[in-house]
Amino acid sequence: MNRGISGGEKRRLTTGEMIIGPNKALFMDEISTGLDSSTTFQIVTCLQQLTHITEATILVSLLQPPPETFDLFDDIILMAEGKIVYQGPRNYVQEFFEHCGFRCPERKGVADFLQEVLSEKDQAQYWYRKDQPHSFVSVDNFIVAFNKFHTVQKLNEELCTPFHKCESHKSALSFNIYSLGKWELLKTCMAREWLLIKRNSFVYVSKTLQ
Repeated sequence: MNRGISGGEKRRLTTGEMIIGPNKALFMDEISTGLDSSTTFQIVTCLQQLTHITEATILVSLLQPPPETFDLFDDIILMAEGKIVYQGPRNYVQEFFEHCGFRCPERKGVADFLQEVLSEKDQAQYWYRKDQPHSFVSVDNFIVAFNKFHTVQKLNEELCTPFHKCESHKSALSFNIYSLGKWELLKTCMAREWLLIKRNSFVYVSKTLQ
């Protein structure tokens, strides 16, 4: 009958549990579901600071984030129909679509613009080349244009540069399947189960007596 913590507090608690530790890569799916824009902004701000301080990599999927939350991201991955339309710095995403003939209005959120510009129903309103007739630009055409964009060319140059092993950390490679031995894993699992039993001791005692 206890109310407990709210949904937003649960989300923040889960996020706090995830970022405490040596994790260098976090994958977070729809963390703003059921939260107001202010709480979402606070969580993403914390994740941004964590990324810049610890040099971690955080991949977050959000559905229609508010403009102030969208501006916190360093890079954007825009997907449609299971394909990547744009992947690169956030500062160049509007430049790419202007290169394709579509411009985001001044009082329009960029995140909403990115979702609507890929829709056949809403795309025409963002066409700014009035001297040319508008024709629907499909996702595949956007992908072809993106492969010729300067951010992709720069990324390809970085990927083509060979990596020297002398620059990697000595602990970057692992020669064992598990980081801990079987005995250590067994003790850790048993300690966890014993802790769960102690937390619900009343249930176990009553079941045993029954």
